[in-house]
Amino acid sequence: MRICKFFCAVAALLIFSGQALADVNTPYSMYGYGVLGDRATSKQRQMGGVGYAMQSGRQINAMNPASYACVDSLTFLWDMGADVSFLRSKDDASSDNSIGGGLNYVTMQFPLSKHVGMSIGMVPLTQVGYSFGSDIKFGTRENQGSGGINQAYAGISGRWGGFSVGANVSYDFGTIQNDVYANPSTVGQSLFEHIMEVRDWNVLLGMQYKQPIGKNNDLTLGVTYAPKKSFHGNTWLTLQDLNSTNTPDTIAVAGMKNRYYSPQSFGFGLAFTHERVHRIVVEADFTWQQWSKAKFSDLVDEEGQVVFQGSRFSDRRKFAIGGEYTHNIRGSYLERMPFRLGAFYTDDYLRINGNDVKEYGISLGTAFTAPQAKTMINFGFEWRHRKSSPVNLLSENFFSIMLGVNFNELWFYKRKIN
Repeated sequence: MRICKFFCAVAALLIFSGQALADVNTPYSMYGYGVLGDRATSKQRQMGGVGYAMQSGRQINAMNPASYACVDSLTFLWDMGADVSFLRSKDDASSDNSIGGGLNYVTMQFPLSKHVGMSIGMVPLTQVGYSFGSDIKFGTRENQGSGGINQAYAGISGRWGGFSVGANVSYDFGTIQNDVYANPSTVGQSLFEHIMEVRDWNVLLGMQYKQPIGKNNDLTLGVTYAPKKSFHGNTWLTLQDLNSTNTPDTIAVAGMKNRYYSPQSFGFGLAFTHERVHRIVVEADFTWQQWSKAKFSDLVDEEGQVVFQGSRFSDRRKFAIGGEYTHNIRGSYLERMPFRLGAFYTDDYLRINGNDVKEYGISLGTAFTAPQAKTMINFGFEWRHRKSSPVNLLSENFFSIMLGVNFNELWFYKRKIN
């Protein structure tokens, strides 16, 4: 039965790998690679997106692969999360309301030995989704985009005393599609379509060190590193007359190798844990990604003319802080429910017409334990505000409802025969 459950979990993971992991609806995602993700689970998002120093034998932490060794030697974890987001956007001329959402991630974690743990999963790296129109001379224009880059990873971690190290090796894949429909006021309709098809591999390294402070307190330091790396895959631009039966004309095509890059990235986290009757966890994180050194090249046609202009990015910096409080870890059902709160501030990587994009938000949530089981249902809310600066091109307010289900079972427990 346990083997059957394991293969069902793997099958579900493979099924979800062929789909976009979540829907978004923001014009900011039409630039670069779209809106970035941070590998955070539902629990971590409820705490502001912290996780570099997080250790738990009951929750998967894909933000730092060094955490996998903390899983109990008899435990199998399977975590999946989804959300629904309500967006209100506003510029100088108009405002708009929309709704989107879907599956965010699927992860699983299990022990390989007493001090070695492993995790495999699927998380979103970038998300693209937008649809809006505007007036142009002698007609109108419609912009639409979809897709993103997903990451299928396998990671392993080992622990020696309070020190643990780990690494993820991942396959990054996905297709980003940006369409521009030109609608003249006379006749005809044209489609300009820019496609980026990513097929690549990547690596994430992590370290954690846990130091006891007295009898009931711990201080944990976490660090992650991902090297700068060229994307692999292809990108191309086509033009199609939608009133004709002819196939689209390919205006330009190029390989992504040495022309498009992911940045060098660092993550730092510090967590304090107190556990006696109450349980208190407080963590602060800092993320730095050197996007200013990550190339995003122009596309040129056969005559060397630029037909799609590349982008210049800014270094991305994110500050996050979050906490979790449990009133009595051995008390009644309500006393054992954790309460979580977090906040974050981000200087994003996008640079639009000389303007930087900034985002900040707050979150909160709790968890419900399934009767007679260790399975946790994480439920929370998040509010985010995004805008550009110094010129505010577009303001966006997101309100998200987050749901995560963390299955925790003793798959490797051997019953004694009397």
